[in-house]
Amino acid sequence: MTRVADVTAAVASFEHPEGLMRCVKSLLGSNVLPSQLVVVDQSRDDRVARILASIPSGVVPLAYIRQSRRGLSASRNAALREATSPVVAFTDDDCVPAGNWIEVSECLLTLDEPIAALSGRVLPLGADLPGTFAVSLRESTKRREFTGRAVPWEAGTGGNFIGKRDWLTRVGGFDERLGAGTPGKAAEDAELIYRLLRAGATVRYEPDAIVYHERQSRAQRISSRASYGFGIGSFCGLWLGRGDLYMVPLFATWAGRQCRSLARAARQGDWFGVKQRALGLRGGAGGLCHGLAISRRKAAAIF
Repeated sequence: MTRVADVTAAVASFEHPEGLMRCVKSLLGSNVLPSQLVVVDQSRDDRVARILASIPSGVVPLAYIRQSRRGLSASRNAALREATSPVVAFTDDDCVPAGNWIEVSECLLTLDEPIAALSGRVLPLGADLPGTFAVSLRESTKRREFTGRAVPWEAGTGGNFIGKRDWLTRVGGFDERLGAGTPGKAAEDAELIYRLLRAGATVRYEPDAIVYHERQSRAQRISSRASYGFGIGSFCGLWLGRGDLYMVPLFATWAGRQCRSLARAARQGDWFGVKQRALGLRGGAGGLCHGLAISRRKAAAIF
């Protein structure tokens, strides 16, 4: 029997109507439904709006926001402002939540402070076809709780992120200088998790919370490596410029891991892997400089 959980599902979309419809169908086809579905659309055309208009009205209210301001963080902040439930579950139009995702998200309602957010597994969507690559993978089945000086990107990722609305608003939402579509390019999720941890919150990695992520083409994979590295560097540079010296070992941890992966790929003759890691490292260095340069400027908008 279908029931409704006190959870707002929030989906960011940018010119991928087919992917969005696939995501929405999964959310609305579950046994446990969200109490609200918010779609924030930054597309330059009306395809997403037309697809959503074709969905029959049902038990889940749909809030559609057409947003001209670019950036994934801006989309997520718009969804957070629109949310009516105490828990907000974020995903993207290139993801498909598992059938029990809202049910697992609902458990955050029963978890006492200081647990402020959940993330979970990200698994590849569809068949492993030649020339395609799995991205943003989180495959561990071990439940973990992150507090204090943790490595934030190990705690979770934005395509599968479930937060208590009051905690997210308390720390200021997503930093709109970071994330896809912004000069910072990525790492808006890691930066938000870092602020939650600094504020005394606990973030749980919950393996039962599963989202499936589209595979990327070779060209997309190359592009995303540089952007991801730039985002990590931007995040670390922003905080380092504010005097947070923890960013030095944090960035070194990330860069060291990239260097080890690059060396391993070189030993194995995997030159595509070498190129990916080299681009990531170059992006990280550029992002660090970018973050340092803007760290003392007021954010254009943080929530």
